[in-house]
Amino acid sequence: MNVKTISFRLAHWETWHYLAKYIPIMPVWAWYCLRARSCWFFTPSNPTLTFGGFEGESKKEMFDQLPPGSYPRSIYISPSLPYEELEKLVAASGIVYPLAVKPDVGMMGFMFRKIGSAAKLKEYHGRMPVDYVLQDLIRYPLEVSVFYYRMPNEGSGTITGFLKKGFLEVIGDGRSTLWELMLEYPRVRFRLEEMRTKHLSRLNDIIPRGEIYCLSNALNLSRGGQLISLKHEKDERLLKVFDGLSHYTKTFYYGRYDIKCASIEDLKEGKNFFILEYNGCGAEPHHIYGDGNTLLQAYRILLHHWAQLYRISKYNKDNGVPYWKFRRGWKFLRSAKKHFAMLRQLDANTEL
Repeated sequence: MNVKTISFRLAHWETWHYLAKYIPIMPVWAWYCLRARSCWFFTPSNPTLTFGGFEGESKKEMFDQLPPGSYPRSIYISPSLPYEELEKLVAASGIVYPLAVKPDVGMMGFMFRKIGSAAKLKEYHGRMPVDYVLQDLIRYPLEVSVFYYRMPNEGSGTITGFLKKGFLEVIGDGRSTLWELMLEYPRVRFRLEEMRTKHLSRLNDIIPRGEIYCLSNALNLSRGGQLISLKHEKDERLLKVFDGLSHYTKTFYYGRYDIKCASIEDLKEGKNFFILEYNGCGAEPHHIYGDGNTLLQAYRILLHHWAQLYRISKYNKDNGVPYWKFRRGWKFLRSAKKHFAMLRQLDANTEL
């Protein structure tokens, strides 16, 4: 790692390793575990999501609880399904190319792909060792992130974060190869090996001047996506939309919605949007990054959210939703970590 890269990382705390960012405030998390007398104090927060949606929950169980038509048309695929049967399912569903695929239990955009042809789908299906979701590719121009929580005994909740997401992409100058453009772009320098693998066949291509080349279709921060604050757009109309979703699901009390929409105005009107994900109690409040916060400001935001998570979980526990037993939670978390490590490696070695 050269001096320029080290200096960049020191000046941008959001690029630090997860543990470096979180260790200073982990005693607070430990205190909530002690107060609850459970390592898994958060599991009642979203009672109908596995593990409260902290990690390892299925997308199917999430979509099944959302209002019909609020999420993309979806088919749930087993890797053991013969490809000929998969073709029939896609044809019968009305979903057309290009389409979107991602693991049913996934995170951080691992193995999310935009698939443009039957041949590419066959290749993806052949590489995926776990269940995955095949969906309409939503064409709306904006992807936003909304962090929302609500106490179960209250009619209205709170939107703490509202952000717009941007792709990880480079712009051609008519002289440089794709690899040279990546080397010069700070947002790519920490995932060069991953990008080398994914774009191996194009690395020596000269990108025409002004052409935008997308390096990752996943808009997750962990995949290099950009987060742009929309906090000035938070208002009562937006809150009404998410209060409505929370009351429809009945048990989604704390988490982050990732949404594609035609416009911010349409989202506030409750129309022309699709929910891509609902991330439960393990969701990070992305506005710690997108609102230009210092590290200390980010800590204050995180501690506020942890306090609300504890309150919601304790309320549900007191009203009949038990904490997970230690053995059950430990076994589940270990299995989830192993699953995501496999997806991470698969994603890094898949050019598709």
